[in-house]
Amino acid sequence: MNPMKVLRSTAATIGRIWRNFWSEGPRYLLLVLRNVLVTLDGWLMDSKKATYGLAVTRMLLAITALGLLATNFSTRFYTFGSASAWTGELESPRSPFPGIWLFSAFHELIQYDVLFTLLYLFVGVLAIALLLGYRTRIVLPAFWVLWVSLIELQDMVSDQGDNIFRIALLGLVFADSSMRWSLDARRRARAAASASAISRLWQGAPVLPQALTNLSHNLVVVILTCQVAFVYVAGALFKAGGTVWQNGTAVYYPLHVARFAPWPELSELVSAWAPAVAIASIGSILIQLLFPGALLFRWTRIPVLFAMVGFHFGIAVLMGLPWFSLAMVAIDSIFVRDVTWQRIANWVRGAGRVRRQSRPRRSAPDDSDNGVIDARGATDGDLAEADMQGVPMTAGSKAWVPNVNQLP
Repeated sequence: MNPMKVLRSTAATIGRIWRNFWSEGPRYLLLVLRNVLVTLDGWLMDSKKATYGLAVTRMLLAITALGLLATNFSTRFYTFGSASAWTGELESPRSPFPGIWLFSAFHELIQYDVLFTLLYLFVGVLAIALLLGYRTRIVLPAFWVLWVSLIELQDMVSDQGDNIFRIALLGLVFADSSMRWSLDARRRARAAASASAISRLWQGAPVLPQALTNLSHNLVVVILTCQVAFVYVAGALFKAGGTVWQNGTAVYYPLHVARFAPWPELSELVSAWAPAVAIASIGSILIQLLFPGALLFRWTRIPVLFAMVGFHFGIAVLMGLPWFSLAMVAIDSIFVRDVTWQRIANWVRGAGRVRRQSRPRRSAPDDSDNGVIDARGATDGDLAEADMQGVPMTAGSKAWVPNVNQLP
């Protein structure tokens, strides 16, 4: 075969493809771009996404805050208050937040133990209101400001969980996290459409146009997704560069550090089998690295979410970091579909209804029955006792009943 003919034929084919691309390609590219923009516009503007997931995020973050406040209450002065002067941050804070007037409330009261305690308890009250979804549009910004003011008092006692907590709270300010499972949701049905903006805000009803609130809400979902993906992927890449992670022994070491070993016997048991340590070390890298891509498909999203919950459960129990783990699980909740949360809620309601219906009920006597008690309201023990005493039974229209006139 003549090489020149092959070369000319190849060049002609490439030229034909190039001409066809410029004659038809731009039109198809514009059509694809238009479809992508229409789909994106519809996803962002048509309705709010992950409404149940964000409600769970709100509640779990509130529980996390309450847990941190409760577990540190007895040592609040030593950890955050006047007795923490030994850290040097009372005079020159390492964090820039105490120097910002918006976040300086706790820093201004740090030397006044009574006022500091009252403000500390007030933050707890706001956390309870956030858990219940009470006046969320007002409570959430106030809680965020005071929470940052408290946590940033002592930089040395904070961790990465505080950072993700603060970012998530700020995102929830611009989302409708009280749309489901909240006291605000109950009030919205009673909010008049003609009410003033302040009244509707107080009642928890939307104030801005729906398309704008949908956009803000869904952008928060996107931002939280990106934030979690960055945390997991960055953590995985950082681990992958370490020798102990590459040889599969990294999990062993923190389990034997006294500070991160609240259950030494359990840590010994978990780390006794080398293959389990290697699987946990290398598996955590793979799960974190593949997490963003696994969210795209349901058949991969479900196992990776279970894996991440198990991962954080292990950190909470074995390393004594429950509040960090709960904060991460709270944000992961947005990746569970609304229909799944609805099924879980229906299952819980159904289980509670069955349990209530299975309890024996005793009906009170009714004067309109002319001294006759319906046997349907009596227990099996009552009927058996009446039968043993020889009480005659009369057949009513609905059930057999004992004649109380002949009772001893």
